[in-house]
Amino acid sequence: MLQPSTLKFLKLLRLNNNKVWFDEHKTEYMAAKADFESMVQQLIDGLIKQDATMQGLQLKDCVFRIYKDVRFSKDKTPYKINMAASFQAGGKKSTLAGYYFHLEPGGNSFAGGGIWMPAAPQLKKLRQEIDYNFQEFEQLISNKEFIKHFGKIEGDALKTAPQGYQPDNPAIAYLKLKSVIVSHPFTDENSTQPALVREILKTFAIMQPLVQFINRAMD
Repeated sequence: MLQPSTLKFLKLLRLNNNKVWFDEHKTEYMAAKADFESMVQQLIDGLIKQDATMQGLQLKDCVFRIYKDVRFSKDKTPYKINMAASFQAGGKKSTLAGYYFHLEPGGNSFAGGGIWMPAAPQLKKLRQEIDYNFQEFEQLISNKEFIKHFGKIEGDALKTAPQGYQPDNPAIAYLKLKSVIVSHPFTDENSTQPALVREILKTFAIMQPLVQFINRAMD
């Protein structure tokens, strides 16, 4: 579970996203950071038990910095208003599919997974895997528990069929995707309950067959 003070800090940061305020509340930030990282370590420990590809994953491989890179952004506020961690073999800079947790008060927290905006060679491999093994792919995303937890696959899509595929391909809706991701929401109340880590790990376990399917395409 996370402490209510961690969510409170992020709520206040949303309203005071400037260096002066952040510096004045550095102690609260450090406490929130430690709280979040403690939960992430619990997730790592649990993931290693349920997904062998997570062996060797360390905290520093997963947690994102709160400081924004504003060089190419119109929004020049210096800090992210969320805390997040990504879990995949090779760490958060890996090109493989994996799992993700995003903490953002106000109904914006979620656990998710899959692969977001892979480079063209990786996307080509994934499309080929979906095309060749569409029945398997369709079965895993139409599983009752999968649908109950995630609904449907998310991700921006091309308006037309990608090169090499016909518009009447049975898998065309998925072949058009530029990302293959799923997500499950967590309320602020969920985030401060003792069952939080268990529920996130359950969410990750349900999406694990999708993650494995995607990463098989990358081999």
